[in-house]
Amino acid sequence: MTRSHSLKLSLFVAGMLAATSGFAAGTDKMSKEDYKAAKDKISAEYKAANELCKPMKDNAQDVCQKEAKAKEKIAMAELDFNRSGKDTDKAKLAKVKADQDYEVAKEKCEDQKGDGMMACKKEAKAMHDKAVADAKAEKKVAKAG
Repeated sequence: MTRSHSLKLSLFVAGMLAATSGFAAGTDKMSKEDYKAAKDKISAEYKAANELCKPMKDNAQDVCQKEAKAKEKIAMAELDFNRSGKDTDKAKLAKVKADQDYEVAKEKCEDQKGDGMMACKKEAKAMHDKAVADAKAEKKVAKAG
């Protein structure tokens, strides 16, 4: 990924997260219209981020596309949590983040060869497993509380 594309993608992500975090949990319920508008914005931002990936080649393009999709899924989960404010949705958000971080990490490992790739994927899996366990523990606490 070129530095320019990386910067554009980073700025895009920051904007997307800022847009979804505007609906803070615990505030008045988000209207259906606001929710739909936020979903549409996330979808449009995903499409724009995905377009930035098109000029890339090989695994850099694959990584870029995985990152764009991951950011979309995380933004949607954040939107759902911010809309409901429920602890169970917070736990779902943590699981989505863990899963998407893992998907991106696995794709990044593809740049390596042989033992390096296997070690990279093994580390990514271990980090994913820990994050999922943390999310499950958070969900249990949410259900108990």
